[in-house]
Amino acid sequence: MVWYVDVVLYGVSGILVAGMALLVAFQERLVYVPVMPGFTKSYSITPARLHLLYENVWLVASDGVRLHAWFIKLFPDCRGPTILFFQENAGNIAHRLEMVRIMLQRLQCNVFMLSYRGYGGSDGYPSQHGITKDAQAALDHLSSRTDIDTSRIIVFGRSLGGAVGAVLTENNPEKVAALILENTFTSILDMAGVLLPFLKWFIGKSSSKGPKILNFLVRSPWNTIDVVDQIKQPILFISGLQDEVVPPSHMQTLYTKAAACNRQCLYVDFPTGMHMDTWLADGDRYWRTIQLFFVNHVPEKREEKEPSESESLSGHYSPILSSSKL
Repeated sequence: MVWYVDVVLYGVSGILVAGMALLVAFQERLVYVPVMPGFTKSYSITPARLHLLYENVWLVASDGVRLHAWFIKLFPDCRGPTILFFQENAGNIAHRLEMVRIMLQRLQCNVFMLSYRGYGGSDGYPSQHGITKDAQAALDHLSSRTDIDTSRIIVFGRSLGGAVGAVLTENNPEKVAALILENTFTSILDMAGVLLPFLKWFIGKSSSKGPKILNFLVRSPWNTIDVVDQIKQPILFISGLQDEVVPPSHMQTLYTKAAACNRQCLYVDFPTGMHMDTWLADGDRYWRTIQLFFVNHVPEKREEKEPSESESLSGHYSPILSSSKL
């Protein structure tokens, strides 16, 4: 019996050591992937390839890191909403241009696309502390511009970008009008157990069980679950129910926690949406969902405005919209 206990103890110790080694050595490579296999760090295309009106923007974060961004306008003097878009963890902003092209057309907006440090044309190396500074630099730049309506800046984050956007929105209640989260995780701590199932007993935040004794090793925890209920601005939660990367339950958990403190929350799911293609899965309904969210929470300022068709539907705007609605 003693030998059996020794084997179990050695086995558990081995798992802990292996988990610690993986976390210490490779966690940044799992969380941040600036270069996808088969691609280069540089941009494969620019907005000019899609005939989009844009400018290259160079920013300097508060710690001195030089950052690159594209500011894409619908037309030169567009005063519609401006979306500050934060991408997923893999690839660079060039890989999102086709989606952004449609976004401009359907939402009649401007889009600011930031390359996190270490991504695309930006210098430095990615980390939670650093990317938080990058996001703030982007928002400060937009807020200082005179060619846009700075009262209608909407933060839009997908996956990792949602975690980035949630922190930025909570830190800037006067600068951000609303937040859109799409297929975002509750925490990297919870995602560790999704990517490496044996770690769920040792790492976790909101949903994992066990002692969670390895949490201290995670350098980029991105605890969105701790931030979302502190946000006072309107929040739209977009969830693809076929998400193969982030379990859709993460989005429902985020919504439930936020809605308990914020009555301006809306959750909408898309039954066939996957992690990267929810915007394609039901394109018309997807864009109409965001349009209606803007109408209700980030309206255009006019002295006298006739009610639009979208506004006339506002009485049917439910705080939770499933696939059978909208």
